[in-house]
Amino acid sequence: MARSKIRKNDLVQVISGRRQSKGGDLGKQGRVIEVNRETNRVLVEGVNRVTKHTRAGGQRGVNTGGIQVTEAPIHVSNVAVVDPETKKPTRIRTRVETQTDDRTGRQKTQRTRVAVRSGKDL
Repeated sequence: MARSKIRKNDLVQVISGRRQSKGGDLGKQGRVIEVNRETNRVLVEGVNRVTKHTRAGGQRGVNTGGIQVTEAPIHVSNVAVVDPETKKPTRIRTRVETQTDDRTGRQKTQRTRVAVRSGKDL
């Protein structure tokens, strides 16, 4: 399975789905709360909110029941990382840098995520 370029705490924007005027989430931005690599879905703060009707629990005062609004997962292909400079969605490129250690002579590789739109590091 391919590795996802979206990580936890990334600022992402919804790039497909229903328009906001029609009650959808298209164009909304939010932080990634959780990434599920098995199902290729992400949980984004304030996006894809659903209402759940919960029943009162068995013990007194533990679960009062009622309506709870929570976020539901959204597919990774429907979101794009937001460029830190332009605040618009962008693709991500990986820059690989190799450095040679002076004492041991070994080469270290360091991978850095870079926004394609502006070239800034993420």
